[in-house]
Amino acid sequence: MFAAIVFTISMVALSQFALYYLRAVLTGVAALPVSDRVLAAAHIEEARLLPQHFATLAQLHDLTPDLETDRGGLGLVRVYYRFVQALGVLLGKHMPALAAWSEQERAICARYAAVQVGRRLQANLELAASLRSC
Repeated sequence: MFAAIVFTISMVALSQFALYYLRAVLTGVAALPVSDRVLAAAHIEEARLLPQHFATLAQLHDLTPDLETDRGGLGLVRVYYRFVQALGVLLGKHMPALAAWSEQERAICARYAAVQVGRRLQANLELAASLRSC
C-alpha cells in the first residue's frame, strides 16, 4: 500500500514537472520574433497572432518539409492546445479568468507554431543555398 502511494505521488510530481517544462519551452520559443514570410504565407494581415491562427499555422508546419530529422514537431503542442481549448470551453463560462488564461495560452501556442514554421523555412533556405554553392 505504501509503495502504491509513493508511486502515485511520484507520477503526479513527474507529470507536473513535464507540464511546467513544456510550458517553459513554449513561452521561450514563442517570445522569439515571427518572420514576415510566415505571416504572409499564413495570410495573417497584422503581426498579432490570435489563437484561431494555430490551425492554419499547424497545417503550414505540416506542409513545410523538415530536412533535419532531430527536430521535433508540433505533436505535444497540439495536445496542449486542445487540452487548454477544451478547458476554456468547459469551464470558461463559469470562470472568466480561466477563459482569459485559455485564450492567452492558445495564443502562445500559435506564436510557437509560427516560430517553428519560420525556423523550418530558414533551415531549408540555408540548405538550398549551401547545395547551390557546391
